[in-house]
Amino acid sequence: MTTSRPAAVIVLAAGEGTRMKSDLPKVLHTIGGRSLLGHAIAAARALDPVHLTVVVRHERDRVAAHIRECDPDCVVADQDEVKGTGRAVECGLEALPPDLAGTVVVTYGDVPLLSGDTLREVVRAHEGGQYAVTVVTTEVADPAGYGRIVRDADGLVARIVEQKDATEQERAICEINSGIYAFDATLLRAALAQLTTDNAQGEKYVTDVLGIARSGGARVGAFVLADYWQCEGVNDKVQLARLGAELNRRTVESAMRAGAIVVDPATTWIDADVSVGTDTVIHPNSQVLGATTIGAGAVIGPDTTLRDMEVGDGASVVRTHAELSVVGAGCTVGPWAHLRPGTELGPDSVVRSFVETKNVVAAAGSVIPQLTYVGDTMIEAQAAGPGE
Repeated sequence: MTTSRPAAVIVLAAGEGTRMKSDLPKVLHTIGGRSLLGHAIAAARALDPVHLTVVVRHERDRVAAHIRECDPDCVVADQDEVKGTGRAVECGLEALPPDLAGTVVVTYGDVPLLSGDTLREVVRAHEGGQYAVTVVTTEVADPAGYGRIVRDADGLVARIVEQKDATEQERAICEINSGIYAFDATLLRAALAQLTTDNAQGEKYVTDVLGIARSGGARVGAFVLADYWQCEGVNDKVQLARLGAELNRRTVESAMRAGAIVVDPATTWIDADVSVGTDTVIHPNSQVLGATTIGAGAVIGPDTTLRDMEVGDGASVVRTHAELSVVGAGCTVGPWAHLRPGTELGPDSVVRSFVETKNVVAAAGSVIPQLTYVGDTMIEAQAAGPGE
C-alpha cells in the first residue's frame, strides 16, 4: 500500500519539565549528540510532511531559536495560558492553513527514540484502516500510572482511561497509551473545538478527541508498538541517562552491522550523526561524537575522543583528543596527542606522542615530532622536526 504524504506533524514541546530540576529546558537536554527535541524533529521530518509544527511555551525564545537551528522550515506555534495536550495540539493546528486536510501526526519533543520508520508505519496503518484516529499503544509488564487502552468487542479502541479513573478490571490492562497519534485533520479540528477545561485539572485533554470521534460514529484504531523504548519519554535525569544508554547501544550496534568493528560496545560511545566506514576498528573507552566521519579500515583508540572530525581511510588515531580537524588517509596520530580546531593533516602524515596542534595545515607526509606544540602555521611537504 502507498502511504500519502502527511498533511502535518505537530510536535508538542511546551512543557516546563520541572522534574528535570535544571535551568536548561527539558527538550534541549541531549543524548546521542542531539537534543531531545532534535531527535523528535528528525523523526518527524523523515515523514516528509507538508507542514511541520513545534508547539512551545516554557522558555519560548530559547526553544524557538534551537528549533530554527535544527530545521529552519519548522513552524513555531505558541501555546497560550490554557493548559493541556488538547490545547497544545489546537495551537499547533491553528498555526497551519485553515483548509488543511489529510493525516495529522502528533508526537512529543521528549520521546527521543521514536523513529521515522515507526511513524511511517503508523501513518500506513492509520490510512489503511480508514481510521479517524489512530493511537500508538504498547504493552508493559507494569502499567501503573499510564492511561489504559480499553477496546470494544470488535477490537477497536473504545476509550482511554486514566489510572485514577480506572476500575480494578481496567487497571489490570497492560496495553497503555503512548500519547502519539494520527488524526484525520477535519475530524481533529472539529473535535478540538468541542474540548473543555471542565475537569479536575482544568486542562484540555487530547485523549478526549477519541471519545468525540467514537460518539460521532468514527473508527478509532490502535497501532501496537512492540519496541516500547520508542514511546518512552524523558521526565528526569535518570530517564535521560537510561534512554541515552539505550540509544547508544542501538547506534553502536547499527555501526557494527554496517561493517565497523567495535571491540567493546560497553565502553564505546557513538553519536547519532556519526559515520564509520567498513572494517574500521574502534578500541575500548573511545567516544566518537558530533558529526564525525571516519573512513574505511581506520583504527580509533583506545582512550580516544573525536568530536566533529574527518578521519580518512586507513588512518590510526590512538589515545588522542581531537576536535573540528581533518586527519588524512593513512595518517598516524598519537598516542597522547591533542588536535585542536583547525588542524588539517595531509595523507600519510605523522603526529607523534605528546603533541598539541591548533590551526595547522600539514602537507602530505609531514611529521610532527614528540613533545611539540604547533599552532597557526603551515607545514610544507616532507617537513620534519629535529632528529626525524
